[in-house]
Amino acid sequence: MPELPVPPAALRDFTAGLLGTLDVPRDDAALVADSLVQADLWGHGSHGVLRLPWYVARLRSGAMTARTDPAVLSDTGPLLLLDGRDGIGQVLADTARRLAVERARTHGVGVVGVRNSNHFGTAMYWTRRAARDGCVAILTTNASPAMAPWGGREKVLGTNPWSIAAPAADGRVVAVDIANTAVARGKIHLAKNRGEAIPETWAMAPDGSPTTDPAEGVLGVLLPMAGHKGYAITFLMDVLSGALTGSSVGASVHGPYEPERRSGCGHLFLAIDPAAFGDPGGYTERVEQLIAEVKDVPLAPGVDEVFYPGEVEDRAQAAALAAGGLHLAEQTLADLLQLSAETGVPFEPGTAPR
Repeated sequence: MPELPVPPAALRDFTAGLLGTLDVPRDDAALVADSLVQADLWGHGSHGVLRLPWYVARLRSGAMTARTDPAVLSDTGPLLLLDGRDGIGQVLADTARRLAVERARTHGVGVVGVRNSNHFGTAMYWTRRAARDGCVAILTTNASPAMAPWGGREKVLGTNPWSIAAPAADGRVVAVDIANTAVARGKIHLAKNRGEAIPETWAMAPDGSPTTDPAEGVLGVLLPMAGHKGYAITFLMDVLSGALTGSSVGASVHGPYEPERRSGCGHLFLAIDPAAFGDPGGYTERVEQLIAEVKDVPLAPGVDEVFYPGEVEDRAQAAALAAGGLHLAEQTLADLLQLSAETGVPFEPGTAPR
């Protein structure tokens, strides 16, 4: 029978409840749940509840600690450095966001580095929050090896994604979230869960040959976006996120799907208060000018509309809510049902009659 959409609230409740059985505090569990479900609502299933079983495995092994208790290592006023002490990435990212925004309101700019963290979901979730707080935000992170250096065929660099978000008029946000590979690694995992082939421009098989098999793509090497440019950007994101913060870099970083290895990843969160430049009204007008100009451009053949950065995600969320919820990949549903059976936390996605 065809599956009914899963209501986002039910999915949040299940995710938070399940994390609660692993000693994650209530507010932290709710934050992680919201970040994962929000990624699904935005149409980024690669960073949604698909990742919950990976987090659960890491919490069970102790590679990621259930109770996140960062330590302040340095505080100059506008700049702080935190040791995440293997805490939950979402909690650490939100702590960095909150502190960076607070310092930006005082100093015009706030910079927070985090070392010894974990995967924090989609980077846009945190920069959008800062933009709603009124700041322009930049967030970088490093990740476990997925990409070979340009000209090589052995993965030593992560996808090392980054996000920029900025406030616009009427509560809107403009935002981008980019992995420096041809595609985020999670999208290959999602294709695998859906039983779909991947484009041969996404990844190389372990032997260095092109592949359309997501299982081979997961084991192989992701291709960089924009050729050598993607490689150079991911290298520098590792400098910002790992080398600068004192966290792990390159092949020393471990991913969320490795159940027993400390991640060692690092993040850098930068928040800028537009008012510090002395013209907050003019800032908003100029952003609106940009939006209007890209929306009003003559369309190329076969194109129905031009979107400003972040608009696609807003549209996807509205469509999912209008449809009553989310349609999850079959394997993702199976994984959640397995977790429900193991923990006793109820999860009933439901089916529609034929």
